[in-house]
Amino acid sequence: MRYTYKHTLHACYIGFITQAIINNLGPLLFIIFHDAFQISFEMIGRLILINFGIQIAADLLTIKYADRIGYRTSAVLAHVFSAVGLIGLGVFPLIFPDPYMGLVVAVMIYAMGGGIIEVLISPIVDSLPGDAKASAMSLLHSFYCWGQVAVVIITTTIIALFGTDLWYLLPILWATIPIYNFFRFMKVPLIPTLPEGEKMSLKQLFSSRLFLIALLLMMAAGSSELTMAQWSSFFAEKGLEVPKIMGDLLGPCLFAVFMGIGRTVYGFWGHKMDLSKTLLASGVLCVLCYATASLVQIPIVALMAVALCGLSISLMWPGTFSLTAASFPKGGTAMFGALAIFGDVGAAVGPWMAGVVSDLAQKSSQLLHIGSSFGLTVEQTGLKTGMFVSMIFPLLMIIGILLLRQEKKLELPK
Repeated sequence: MRYTYKHTLHACYIGFITQAIINNLGPLLFIIFHDAFQISFEMIGRLILINFGIQIAADLLTIKYADRIGYRTSAVLAHVFSAVGLIGLGVFPLIFPDPYMGLVVAVMIYAMGGGIIEVLISPIVDSLPGDAKASAMSLLHSFYCWGQVAVVIITTTIIALFGTDLWYLLPILWATIPIYNFFRFMKVPLIPTLPEGEKMSLKQLFSSRLFLIALLLMMAAGSSELTMAQWSSFFAEKGLEVPKIMGDLLGPCLFAVFMGIGRTVYGFWGHKMDLSKTLLASGVLCVLCYATASLVQIPIVALMAVALCGLSISLMWPGTFSLTAASFPKGGTAMFGALAIFGDVGAAVGPWMAGVVSDLAQKSSQLLHIGSSFGLTVEQTGLKTGMFVSMIFPLLMIIGILLLRQEKKLELPK
């Protein structure tokens, strides 16, 4: 079989599906972990923090070594880490003396794979022949969303049919995806990266005000997306008290569907839109979604806000990548790696902060009094407070875009 760049693109799509599995399977099992292993909200939030913290470390290592060992070797290693970590998620908690430590080790392993994938896949796609780079990047990132949809629907359906007793088989099942893509990346053609002398250094990038604003946007994008994505399943069941299946399908699943629709639409017609204006509108809509989800008492309305949040954040991550790549065409691995790191900082800190705030709110007599006056339980008060405070992240996105639009030197991708 003769492999072409089309096969390379398809392998990149599956790579982003793998990352969707890594980032979204765990949250669907949080309720099971919470009940079976007696772990607190903060400990759940800490798993998210560890996931993205390790991804940041992997981003740094990839920036330093990917060009030296080659993109192919790096991509293959990424899928090895992803598969081993997912298998470990189902096995380690059952064999470790401390189940929580087993979860932590598994998360650390697959997070290494997710971090490498995050840095490598975007520049690989950006290097492939074609003109509409922003549209191609958005279409690539849409596969993360469709992967998330598949993870939610398939995982929720299996749990509904067979119960929670066999939950440990689910991560092993999902590990077959990175195992398959491991073999694909061993064979697909890759375009050589820019020679070392033609690439911008991190020092050059960080000396640009435009790049610093882009890093702020990435951090805000990561926090806005992952806080809602990671907590929506738990929030629906505990905060809104809806059945798990309904909560997962109308919350995180519909969230991912709207996110995928936004990225797919931009992938096909994005060349006709002003990306910075679209991102500004996205930030405003995201603020409204967080406010509605946390303040409205009607569960179906709150769930619709969670879902619509997926549309609001759909272009934040790929859009910032595209704006930055258009401004720094010689940024290379260092540029994509630095953007990924700040995106992961936001993705780690945002959900963890929501968990911390939720725990603290449950200890505040004043907040509990306010919550009880609206008929909220202690857990509901905590989760809604965490969701409300998380509104700060899309607000940062709005501020960053306004700063970006003041920079006359930025040439928006057409």
